[in-house]
Amino acid sequence: MGYNHDFTGKTAKIRSVAPVVWRQFENTLVAYWEAAADRGAKGQYVSANPRLSIFFDDMSSILVTAGQETRSLARAIFVPAGMPLRTCFSKPLTFAHVDIHMNHGWAVQFLSDVLPRQSAIEVLATPAERFDISDIEPLARLLVREIRDPSRHGLFAENLANSLIAGVLDLPDAIPEDGNARLTAAQMRKVTLRVEAAGGLRMSTAQMAEAVNLSASWFSLVFKNTTGMTPHQWQLDRRIGQARDLLSTTQLSVADISDRLGFSDQAHLTRAFRQVVGETPASWRRRHG
Repeated sequence: MGYNHDFTGKTAKIRSVAPVVWRQFENTLVAYWEAAADRGAKGQYVSANPRLSIFFDDMSSILVTAGQETRSLARAIFVPAGMPLRTCFSKPLTFAHVDIHMNHGWAVQFLSDVLPRQSAIEVLATPAERFDISDIEPLARLLVREIRDPSRHGLFAENLANSLIAGVLDLPDAIPEDGNARLTAAQMRKVTLRVEAAGGLRMSTAQMAEAVNLSASWFSLVFKNTTGMTPHQWQLDRRIGQARDLLSTTQLSVADISDRLGFSDQAHLTRAFRQVVGETPASWRRRHG
């Protein structure tokens, strides 16, 4: 996927007071700025990707316009991809902030681990702000230290950035209050058709989730609410049903059936068959063949 930086900023009477420190990861770019602005300073910014800014100083004297609304600048803001942002300084100010630019496609997938995909897309299209950052400011400062002078594997800094993204965005509850989010009948038919098209071969949860455009984690939750089984259990039950059909209607050996249905070997099929049916394929065939 990868992050491709596409950001434009035009400023007047704003200047950097220290070199910008930045670090690029696979799906995000983190930059730390120290700057000073004169009274009447202005800035205009737009990015092809969503971004997050966390300020380490009181910014309430600055007016910011995002979309159609103008208000005092918060200590943390999230700006959706393509949304212009304008700032105007009413007094001189020295300030510092850390910016997290993110790949939009990755951000959708990141949030889709806990939200329906459409909800994730809607969250990323909605500006967000926080005036109180007392709970996340320590994480932001730790991220800046890792950008300036890395002390751990890059995964540490990446996860700090991810935590800040989750801490600023307006995330709805992932699960309805009754805890019973379910697949629709149409979605369930799509999943069933996708599994049947595999001809009895095992599919991963992610492959099943793709049939209804959901993340694997959210799909697992709503699938179990719908069927009472995990995707693996449900799929195994169907594959064992196909094994029973082949045992009763063909002369294929148990080894041949295990190969046709994608089990690793005859022993694997036998264990799974006994787990679901309560007896081995051979004994079941003797009784039902």
